[in-house]
Amino acid sequence: MNTFKKPTTAHLIGTEGRGSQENFRARRRSFRTLHEEACFVIPNPWDIGSARYLQHLGFPALATTSAGFAFSQGLPDSEVALTCERNLAYIAEIAGGVDVPVNADFASGYGESPRDVADNVTRCIATGVAGLSIEDATGDPTSPLYELPLAVERVRAAREAIDQSRADVLLTARAECFLVGHHDALRESVRRLQAFSEAGADVLFAPGPHDPTAIKALVEAVRPKPINVLVVRDSGLSVADIAALGVRRISVGGALALAAWTGFTRAAQKLKSEGSFAGFASLVPYADINGFFVTDYRIRQSDGRRSRAGRSHLLSKASDV
Repeated sequence: MNTFKKPTTAHLIGTEGRGSQENFRARRRSFRTLHEEACFVIPNPWDIGSARYLQHLGFPALATTSAGFAFSQGLPDSEVALTCERNLAYIAEIAGGVDVPVNADFASGYGESPRDVADNVTRCIATGVAGLSIEDATGDPTSPLYELPLAVERVRAAREAIDQSRADVLLTARAECFLVGHHDALRESVRRLQAFSEAGADVLFAPGPHDPTAIKALVEAVRPKPINVLVVRDSGLSVADIAALGVRRISVGGALALAAWTGFTRAAQKLKSEGSFAGFASLVPYADINGFFVTDYRIRQSDGRRSRAGRSHLLSKASDV
């Protein structure tokens, strides 16, 4: 039974205006425009703090990360552990806590049938996202990808759910061939992405390749629709290099969360095994991080007061009519 209720953002200090439908509509328009222009980086925060900081740095959009969030909750990155309800609550928190468009990492849509995918996509749209992605991975190691006809129907169902919602949400369709170890990953990714494009996907995504030749082949296969490239390691390519291949969007998945975990685990292991505090060398000063959040908190408080004052003014005018 569908017991999920759309989370509110009232518990987030100063987010009343951020969570308004008017703001979500504006962000959706902005997100679509980003894909029509030059290449941009869409980093993946795992909580409100990391999201607020990435926004502060000036990134024009953010994307959720199932891996980063799952790890922060003490869970593995799987749809069994990170349930649909839990992921939706996280997505809603990020979308309601920032001022920029948010794309949802929505795994495989938390359902096998096209109808289940459509129902869950409708629930994801209600969180205020500007975009969402659907994978073609089954989670079953013996048959890791949905057969293409069913995979296409699942994308088509997601497209229809978005259209019926009348929300201008971008649909990203993912071919997981590289990640599941398909024997001919590039060829199969091209076949699937082209089919997903025909089924109504706005953005295409085949996570895995870092080789410029493979990336260029994916770009050409679905042109003029935009391609998202995932970068989770230092491959030697810069943002400019990837943009020159024709890529429109670059995400980093759980890499920023892993960067945080890398510093934490190495410092903790050194403290336990060696009794050494060497892992605390070169830390960002407490005053810098706390200072950022002090300023950010004040901005959110001020935004909240302006939003409440605006609503009070409108109510006052309405009562005079």
